[in-house]
Amino acid sequence: MPAYKHHRTICVNSLLEKLGLNVLHRLDPETAHALAIRALQMGLAAAPGPVTSNRLKTTVAGITLSNPIGLAAGFDKNATAIAPLSRCGFGFIEVGAATPLPQPGNPKPRLFRLTKDRAAINRFGFNNDGAQAICTRLTQHDAVVPVGLNLGANKTSTDRAADFARVMQAVRNHVDFATVNVSSPNTEKLRDLQGKAALAALLDGVMDVRGTTPVFLKIAPDLTEQEIADVAEVATQAGVAAIIATNTTLDRTGLRSKHAGQSGGLSGEPLFERSTRVLARLSTFTDIPLIGVGGVGSAAQAYAKICAGASAIQLYTALVYGGMSLVAQIAHGVDALLSQDGFANVADAVGSKQTEWL
Repeated sequence: MPAYKHHRTICVNSLLEKLGLNVLHRLDPETAHALAIRALQMGLAAAPGPVTSNRLKTTVAGITLSNPIGLAAGFDKNATAIAPLSRCGFGFIEVGAATPLPQPGNPKPRLFRLTKDRAAINRFGFNNDGAQAICTRLTQHDAVVPVGLNLGANKTSTDRAADFARVMQAVRNHVDFATVNVSSPNTEKLRDLQGKAALAALLDGVMDVRGTTPVFLKIAPDLTEQEIADVAEVATQAGVAAIIATNTTLDRTGLRSKHAGQSGGLSGEPLFERSTRVLARLSTFTDIPLIGVGGVGSAAQAYAKICAGASAIQLYTALVYGGMSLVAQIAHGVDALLSQDGFANVADAVGSKQTEWL
């Protein structure tokens, strides 16, 4: 395609995306999200395919990635848009969370935009179609990047640790990794499973049935230094392949939007510094690969996470404000920043500025 036609196509796509976002932001957030998933299924989103270069290619937990930019769990809860999402520029994607039994989640409204803060608060409560339906979709997808599943527990379960193992056993042959999520604030007492003894027992149960599938662990940003050290110790002993730092926060410091007082987990821009500091501190306690998530909305922020100790990053909330074209922009931007600092690849940059975040 001639350069001028390529430029014109980009401009048209950018304009259409901006118009689409403007329309979606006039709707109830959960309705808007459902429409965004539908648009992906219809092929209406930017789809450059996996963005890559020699600098961006990397390996995390034995999984080869075309670039280190991933989609966080929660965007595609029911694994209904895996293939189109895999063509949006990501290096990997994570779907779910899936619980053993279907559940409706918490009452609506349960998702709130905090536009002034470029953030969101959700209290979904693991609403999903259940492991059986999600597993069926995972067996049928034709994604072009690695796909992982976030594991959850049913709200009414009498043995939540066993729930994680049940879902793991169901999906172990159909995903590239599975994430134990004990850090959602929206299922009562779920975060109690981050305690040392409870977490060790839970992970042992999951590891016993994982087959050869790498198991990741997702932690909260609201942990003390001792709790971070305990998580690192337990994860190391259990043989966890990577730790995702971090999930949403309960902290509300500095928010300006009208929905700031809503209960639930806060994600987006305000989480960036807190989550990055937890990431950096965690990296001092373990050699397990870390995946940085929380407040990433630009190439500079993604690169900062990498330099703080992340081998890869994930994003979600920033897409609400920047659209899917943001994914390729961030990947290309990280490539440029790696080049600017003289790094031959992502792995060389990991932890290179860790002390700035301690």
